[in-house]
Amino acid sequence: MVIGVVAGAALVAVIILVALFKLMWRVAEPNEALVISGSKHRTEGLEEGMGFRIVTGRGTLVLPGMQAVRKLSLDLNESELSVDCVTKQGIPLKVRGVVIFKVGDDFVSIANAARRFLDQQKFMGDRVHNVFAGHLRSIVGGLTVEEMIRDREKLTAQTRSASGTEMDKLGLIVDSLQIHEIEDPTGYIRNLAAPHAAAVQRDARIAQAEADRLATEAEQKAAARMSEATRDSEILQAGYQAERDKAAATARQAGPLSEAAAKQEVVVQETRVAELEAHRREQQLQADVRKPADAKAYEKRTLAEAERDARISAAQAKAKETELAAAAEATRVKTAAAAEAEATKARGMAAASATKATGEAEAASAQARGLAEAEAARAKGLAEAEAIKARAAALAENQEAVVAQQLAENWPEIVKAGAAAFGNVDHMVLLNGADGMSDMFAKALTMGGTGLGLARQLLASMNTEGAKGTVSSPNGSAPRPERVSLQDDSGNS
Repeated sequence: MVIGVVAGAALVAVIILVALFKLMWRVAEPNEALVISGSKHRTEGLEEGMGFRIVTGRGTLVLPGMQAVRKLSLDLNESELSVDCVTKQGIPLKVRGVVIFKVGDDFVSIANAARRFLDQQKFMGDRVHNVFAGHLRSIVGGLTVEEMIRDREKLTAQTRSASGTEMDKLGLIVDSLQIHEIEDPTGYIRNLAAPHAAAVQRDARIAQAEADRLATEAEQKAAARMSEATRDSEILQAGYQAERDKAAATARQAGPLSEAAAKQEVVVQETRVAELEAHRREQQLQADVRKPADAKAYEKRTLAEAERDARISAAQAKAKETELAAAAEATRVKTAAAAEAEATKARGMAAASATKATGEAEAASAQARGLAEAEAARAKGLAEAEAIKARAAALAENQEAVVAQQLAENWPEIVKAGAAAFGNVDHMVLLNGADGMSDMFAKALTMGGTGLGLARQLLASMNTEGAKGTVSSPNGSAPRPERVSLQDDSGNS
């Protein structure tokens, strides 16, 4: 009993382990790559901190709930190219081709493709089409139609080379790029081939005419040989017949009959010979003169027709080229005129905006200057009013201090007034030396300072009138003290 329970438990454990292993074990097919995220992993060739693991061609363990695994297909993909291009000559063309590509087999390419297409693998063809379409337009714009027709492999190689960097960034490699068809809606390629086709047709017609001439000559020679053989046969037969007739006549007749028969035979033979000679000359004339003349006339007529067709084809191609050039020039002039009009409009709007901004700035500046000047004038007036008010208050409280201040401010004038007493003295004799000089200067200063009492009286009267409100400033501010003039006894101020 215990053994059965242990065996059952062991069997259940094995089944659970197998189920868990099957659940966690993932195998990458040969045509796919497993991208495992959710754990820190370092892959050779990838940037530090990429954070995901790439598995190709083998199996690996994936922890459910902790790691996520997704598949990236390594199969071939195909993208049809149908690109409208304009050549270096300004001729519109439509280039059709196909690009066969796949995700690269190295880890760097798989990582680049996984970060870009892991959830958008069905859009790979559209992305590749856009990359190749842009480069194909750029390359065709630097080539002529003739270069594209003569060296299509060069166009393919340049397109693959120009798209290589973008394809590497996308993690894709190009297995094949084929240009299937170059469509020409304007008929330029057909007109380009027209002179060559006309030349080929001309050569074919000339060759056919030459073959007909040779065949005719061979037929005539064969007919002449047949006629010659027939003639020789008839002559031989006639000769044999003449000999038989002559023998019979000789046998039947004798004498004159034989002679007459002989003469008649001579005449007949001469006549036949003349006819044969005339016929031979006629055949010779046909072979030597008439047939070569007919062949030369036919050859000249054929060459003239071929040359005429070639000139017509060249004239049509030239007219088409002129028409296309005129249309391209008209389009360019129209585009340039539109661009110039747009630029002129933009310049006008910019100038108007600049003028408006300048006017607004100048107006704001003038307003600011006016406000600043008004504020400065107001502040100055208030300061003067405060000064006058403070001086009036000082006069009311301490007249002695104000008088002293006035005397200190005007002391140079006072000294000057005292010295003016000696202004008219030409010679002065001083007694007692230095003491006499000191006394003289003391008296002069006393004369200049005699106005001190008058200044005090004037300030007292001004204070009294200021208290009564009789003295005031014109703008109604604090009273302004009058200028005090000090004067000595001699009348000098």
